[in-house]
Amino acid sequence: MKLTDSFRFAGRAAAGYPLRTLLMMLAMAIGVAAVVVLTALGEGARRYVEGEFSSLGSNLLIVLPGRTETGGIMPGTLLGQAARDLTLEDALALLRAGSVQRIAPITVGVAEVSYRSLSREVTVVGTNADFLEVRRLTLGQGQFLNQEDPRNASSVCVLGAVLRDELFGPEPALGRWVRIGDRRFRVVGVMTASGQGLGFDTDEIIFVPVASAQAMFNTNTLFRILVEAKGREAIETAKTKVSAILQARHEGELDVTVITQDAVLATFDRILRALTLAVAGIAAISLAVAGILVMNVMLVAVTQRTAEIGLLKALGASAGHIRLLFFTEAALLSLGGALLGLALGEGGSALLRQLYPALPAYAPMWATVAGVCTALLTGILFSVLPARRAAQLDPVLALSKR
Repeated sequence: MKLTDSFRFAGRAAAGYPLRTLLMMLAMAIGVAAVVVLTALGEGARRYVEGEFSSLGSNLLIVLPGRTETGGIMPGTLLGQAARDLTLEDALALLRAGSVQRIAPITVGVAEVSYRSLSREVTVVGTNADFLEVRRLTLGQGQFLNQEDPRNASSVCVLGAVLRDELFGPEPALGRWVRIGDRRFRVVGVMTASGQGLGFDTDEIIFVPVASAQAMFNTNTLFRILVEAKGREAIETAKTKVSAILQARHEGELDVTVITQDAVLATFDRILRALTLAVAGIAAISLAVAGILVMNVMLVAVTQRTAEIGLLKALGASAGHIRLLFFTEAALLSLGGALLGLALGEGGSALLRQLYPALPAYAPMWATVAGVCTALLTGILFSVLPARRAAQLDPVLALSKR
């Protein structure tokens, strides 16, 4: 029996039982579609995070107060001393490092902003003029904070695009005075609409000088310091220098954490890749369930086609030929189901991209190939038992059941 004969016979057998064929293909399709959609979701999340970090610039370091790494007990802890907070003087001291291009100290708080009869609570970010360059943000109108000593508490502010529309509507905002908390600030700029970025909606933020924010929230500490190195090759040098400067300023105690953008991105990348593999494995379980359905349906098919199998054996078909026929039928049905599932999965991924434009939900090539191959392998593997049972039928007894 030629291979082409096997495919022709398997195709006619599948067409002879359309409902059974449809159910088997649908079971495989659901499994493959689940793999494609879930891996597209995981891969889309990874690409989204990668894009968000790349929008910050490629030479960024982030200085956080306190140590987040496991390094044993610090000497100050034994004496009952708490780790020092970051201060504005600490931030300015970092400019002494030759590998540092610019710094952006940050203080964050929540306050009520009002203009005439309109008011609402907003996030207030205190920073300096270099924040715009460090964070790769763009200004829509006016100017950003002044290039002056960040220790000066000037009464100017820059509004996010949405906040500007809510407070002023069609009126011009530049030059107007708003009240933030118990202080008045003059609007000198409006940001370009940019939406969410790493948990912050810059469209609804007010930027003020860092010293003004510290006075407003009655603090002399910083939330964090953003540091831009002079180039990618200078990142590690800048990290070492920044750590050394702050350790010297904190009486020899390294009580800050300096992380690079690449390190954070690599951590997220590992987590999201593992998550993608995990959801792909969970989705692949449905393929095993589909394989069990294939086995059960084909076992029933052996009973239905007993006389047909007996006739084939009477005409000279060997046990190997019978097994090949069942394997070929299972492969055709699995391949058809896999292709249908692939189409459904791509359609589901396209729907995700339509509903969430910011999420690049494209299934990775390895997931598509793995889904199709797993469907084929599962279908053939679970057809072994029905094929063996069909091959072991006695042709005389099989023909007697016609």
